[in-house]
Amino acid sequence: MHETPATRLPAGEHTKRRSRCAGWRFVFSAVLVAALLTGLVRGFLVDVYFIPSASMEPLLQEGDRVLVSKVEDTHGTAQRGDVVVFDGRGSFDPITDPRSVPERLVAGAAQWLGLAGSDTVYVKRVIGIGGDRVACCSDDGRLTLNGKPVDEPYVHPGDAASDLDFDVVVPEGRIWLLGDHRSVSMDSRSLLGAAGGGLVAEDRIIGRAFQLVWPLDRYAPINRPAG
Repeated sequence: MHETPATRLPAGEHTKRRSRCAGWRFVFSAVLVAALLTGLVRGFLVDVYFIPSASMEPLLQEGDRVLVSKVEDTHGTAQRGDVVVFDGRGSFDPITDPRSVPERLVAGAAQWLGLAGSDTVYVKRVIGIGGDRVACCSDDGRLTLNGKPVDEPYVHPGDAASDLDFDVVVPEGRIWLLGDHRSVSMDSRSLLGAAGGGLVAEDRIIGRAFQLVWPLDRYAPINRPAG
């Protein structure tokens, strides 16, 4: 019985194959490292969020994307006037999620890519922090903070400070939030009669929105109000 001799590749072909394999391994490694670094940055430093509604107009419009700092403004450091992204479960939303696992995975991927908002993540402005008394409205129609009228240049033109009267003392560890487009915003006022009274725990804050990045023609910093 005769054995069929193995086909020998030219030395140059072996070199080319090794180079191609090495090239693909490098590309795969580079993509993996980039994905890991991106995940770490977005998980712990800065993330991007999609604005799903008109509740923060005129500052933020539906479809905008903002950068959110996760380094600052977590537990105990939120400031009045900050625009924050927060997890509304347990306050604005039920703590349970009725969606199936595949639905949650698809929604989570779209949110991570900045293509959609989240049903339980909100963007609002901090109006009161622990110990504050927030009320509306004064005789001249303004919101008051600890008995003093507040100037709110960020409120949507034509909107009242609030169409709903309220007088709330914010407990320590909680925040009171309103949208800038007061006439269309579902915010702390909407939950006055619910459990928790529309107050959000500080540890539910994901981060402070500090930069509008999309669309490019409105690229601008999101500054903290003076004072």
